Parts: sequence; C-alpha cells; structure tokens
Amino acid sequence: MINIPKGTKDVIPNESYKWHYIENVVKSIAENFCVKEIRTPTFEHTELFLRGVGDTTDIVNKEMYTFLDKGDRSITLKPEGTAGVARAFIENSLFNMPQPTKMYYITPVFRYERPQNGRLREHHQFGVEYFGSDSPIADIEVMLIAKTIFDKLGVKNITLNINSIGCPECRKKYNAALKDFLKNNFDNLCATCRDRFDKNPLRILDCKEDKCKVLLKDAPKVLDYLCEDCLNHHKAVCDGLDNLGIDYIINPQIVRGLDYYTRTVFEFVSNNVGAQGTICGGGRYNNLVEEVGGNSCPAVGFGMGIERLILMLENLNLPCGEEQKVDIYIATLTQDAVGISLKLADYFRKQNFKVEQDLMMRSAKAQMKYANKIGAKFVIIIGEDELKTNSLILKNMQTGENNMMPIDGIQLATQILKEGK
Repeated sequence: MINIPKGTKDVIPNESYKWHYIENVVKSIAENFCVKEIRTPTFEHTELFLRGVGDTTDIVNKEMYTFLDKGDRSITLKPEGTAGVARAFIENSLFNMPQPTKMYYITPVFRYERPQNGRLREHHQFGVEYFGSDSPIADIEVMLIAKTIFDKLGVKNITLNINSIGCPECRKKYNAALKDFLKNNFDNLCATCRDRFDKNPLRILDCKEDKCKVLLKDAPKVLDYLCEDCLNHHKAVCDGLDNLGIDYIINPQIVRGLDYYTRTVFEFVSNNVGAQGTICGGGRYNNLVEEVGGNSCPAVGFGMGIERLILMLENLNLPCGEEQKVDIYIATLTQDAVGISLKLADYFRKQNFKVEQDLMMRSAKAQMKYANKIGAKFVIIIGEDELKTNSLILKNMQTGENNMMPIDGIQLATQILKEGK
C-alpha cells in the first residue's frame, strides 16, 4: 500500500463540509469589505521567495520545497501567499488600476517542518492583501476583517497582539541597540540566533527557544527607537482600534517571521490550536513590491490557516457547518422502474433538491435501510404495482406518512417536498 506523505492530510467526503463552511464564511466577509479574489500558481521561481521572504528566514533556510524543473530552472512550491500576490500585482500592472487594490486568496502552501497539531507540511491559507495605501486605516481594516471572521465563527478569548517594527531607518538604530544588549551573552544564544546576530538581529526576538527568551526578557523595545513618522503611524493604528472598541495588547516581542514586514505587525492568538497559538498573523510590508521588482508601493495584509481554524472550532465545540443532507432517495423495486427513476432524479435535481437513487442493485429492504442510514428526508418508491398504475409512493421518513400519487402529477410531490424541506 502507498501511504500519504508525512505532514499531509486527506480531506475525505464526510469532513469536506467543514472546509466549505469556513471558505464560505471568509469569502463572504472579504466580499463585504469589497475585497476580490486572486489566484496565483502553486509554484513560483525560487528567486521570488529569496528576494521577497528573505534569505535569513527559517522558511527560506530550512522549510522550502525547492527543485530544478526539466529546464534546469529553480522552482519552489509556495511557502506563503503574499510574495506571489505581490509578483502578480506587478506583472499584471494592477498598480495602474484605481488604488487601493484589495485581494484575498485561499491557497495551499508548503513548508518542510515538523508536523504538529494543526500545522502540516501542506496546509491551506486564507489571506488578505491591500496594495497602494499607506494609511493606518488600511492596517485597521485588515485586522478588522480577521476579527470579523472570528466573531462570525463564534470564537471568543482571542488576543490581538500588535507591535511596530518601524522602517529600515528605525531598525538600523534598534538593531545596533539590540546587538549591544546581547553581545555579552552571544555564546549563550542558540545556534540559529547566533547566526541571526549579524544577518538580521531583529529576528532573534522571534526565537522560540526558552534560553533565548530568558536572555531577551529585558531587551530594549523597538517602539522606543521609532522615528516620528513610524511612531505617529503606530499611534494612529492604536487610536483607531480604541475607537472601534477592539481590545489589543502591545507586545514588543511580535516581529513576525518574514523579512518583508515594516511598521505594523500583529497576531491573533488562541490557546485552542495546539503547541503554537497564533491563528492569524500579518502586518505592513511597504518594501516588498520594490524588493521583487516593482515600483515602491505600500501594502498590508494577513494570513490565517484553514486547518487551524477548523481545529480551533472543533476544540471549542463550535459549529463548523453540517454534512449535506439527502432530500430524496428514489427506491426502485423492479428493473423496469429504473428509467422512470432516472427521469425523476433529473427532474428533482433541476428543482434544486439533493437526490440519491439506487446504484447498487439493492433489495427493497436494503434500499429502505440505506435511505434511513443516509438521512434521506423523503423516499420515492416505485415497484411493480406503481408501474401498473403509473403512480409512485412518496414516504416522509420523519413522520412515516405515505402519499400515493400519479407520476404525471409530479407537481404535487414537488409541493410536498418543498414544504418538508
């Protein structure tokens, strides 16, 4: 037997309704904010992620699925959604459209990491990206989209953590201060953070190693090194959240794991999704479009994992949609009734009913047992007696009531079915 690759998961038919539910909720909310869908390829040229995501990140250094194609080109399965959307924004000249350009996506992403509860090597992200606006209102609006999703799903006790990591000029000063703070404890840092010390010291704040967390307890805060413009932007974001009554925590440790972030960064955190509680993360990335070959363009967005959303709803015993019910099962008790069954099934499906019919050549008793097992609301029965009288029996499976009616008077059956739907 060939097994599924480690870190991947099948979405089997009796679970797919959960995905449909989540996808319908996030799409509906995105559309209420006038955000339109974009679909980008599953794989991109590796250079896009080296330039966009950053060659000092764990994603690029450790987690990307990269290979040479038959043309000897380096190709990577996308490890996140934003860089591909930025590439599409440039390549399709979306910057020439009225701004801002507001887009959402639902996409598979691939990261070679240790599989955990709610975190897979192939997982799926819902993301929102706004291009063209440098306004704090755009930052607030993308956070509000995420919060609206959680509210719609009925999820409570989620904490919004926000921070600002400033612009490149702010970070030069902060990186110098952070390195000065850590230099006497350099040998006590983990190997990854020692490597980050010169390449990208800010990312040391994102370390999950306990010994590094202890060393960083009294580290200087990036907010203390913001320039006037970045500080004003951060204050405007906080004021806007306050005005909307959205609770948040200013967390100086939030820096996000990707190099493209500038100014606002944020995470929504829950304790109901396993080892790592971040269920949505994002922020502003004003330099990304330029980094991947476009003109300077401000942008802000977020991503959230679909699997983690489903896991959270299950852990909280919250509704996650419901499996599709069968409206009508057509039981044929004789081979001569099959032609009529096919016509009836076609007719009722065109009337927007969910219809099953016997495909297994079951006995009459087995068909009724199967109809009950699949939860059919009504069963249409056509046997030899019904064929002789050109009629059918419509059985209400909830009440047990039987109605006999002529096949030619199918409109009456339709009316009964609609009333019982």
